[in-house]
Amino acid sequence: MGRVNHTMVTHFILLGIPNTDGLQTSLFVTFLAFFFCTLLGNLLIFSAILADARLHTPRLCFFLSNLSIIDPGFSSISTPKFLANLWAKSRTISLGGCMFQVFFWHFLGSTKCLLCTVMAYDRYVTICHPLRYQLIMNRRVCAFLAAGTWIASYFCATILTSLTFKLPYCGSNVVEYFFCNIFQVVNFTNIGMVPTACFLLILTSYIRIVYSVLKINSAEGQRKAASTCASHLAVVTLFFGPCTLVYTQPQLSKMLVTPVQIFSNVVTPMLNPAIYTLRNKEVKAALRKLRGVKLLLSHE
Repeated sequence: MGRVNHTMVTHFILLGIPNTDGLQTSLFVTFLAFFFCTLLGNLLIFSAILADARLHTPRLCFFLSNLSIIDPGFSSISTPKFLANLWAKSRTISLGGCMFQVFFWHFLGSTKCLLCTVMAYDRYVTICHPLRYQLIMNRRVCAFLAAGTWIASYFCATILTSLTFKLPYCGSNVVEYFFCNIFQVVNFTNIGMVPTACFLLILTSYIRIVYSVLKINSAEGQRKAASTCASHLAVVTLFFGPCTLVYTQPQLSKMLVTPVQIFSNVVTPMLNPAIYTLRNKEVKAALRKLRGVKLLLSHE
């Protein structure tokens, strides 16, 4: 039997964003601005929901507040390390740091995917069974669904990360991205299972929703029903759209993967608070109320 050599990998080299030599300062400022806007926007929404009793409804309290936790967490997986690499000119990440990024990328990605599915079901109940909404989507059910998304995602991410880092590393420890996502090894399993199932469930919910909306006689009723789903559809499109483009176009995957990762990890978490704020009168009113309280406290 021949002897096989396995090198113990203790660190990885993150190459960052390709073809950006000389743009380190611009990238640092841009990513830092996106990161702070993400943290601030989601913190404001979460604070508004907690501060305003009118927003303590099942949908807003359990789902939108969960989303405002996931988005900054998702952005925090890669952005701080990338900013540190740009600032300190070091591209090295430890094995533990790489495991951390892989685990939380799948954990929060799966959680957001499942949460979007739960929110689609919430929209289905709102439009298709409005008189039974409070009975079906009561606090206990919403809490169970929200907790279920986190627990299921934790187990999914744990299995994927464990399987990934049990594999022998015989090749290069260079990662051709700005964060430690081992694209070829782990993404097929994650993309093929959780998001596909979630996408089909979301699609089924919206087929039923469209059927119910078309049965509404008044144009005003149809407009209100469509408006109810607009924010969620925008978030679902931003979440699934770029990934679908990459994984259904293999010939473009290598060229598109970096822009898609930047958009998904950095840009989308910043846009979601704006989408829900602009489309939700209650949230906008709560933010104005929160701003008024802060101004009042500052004058005291």
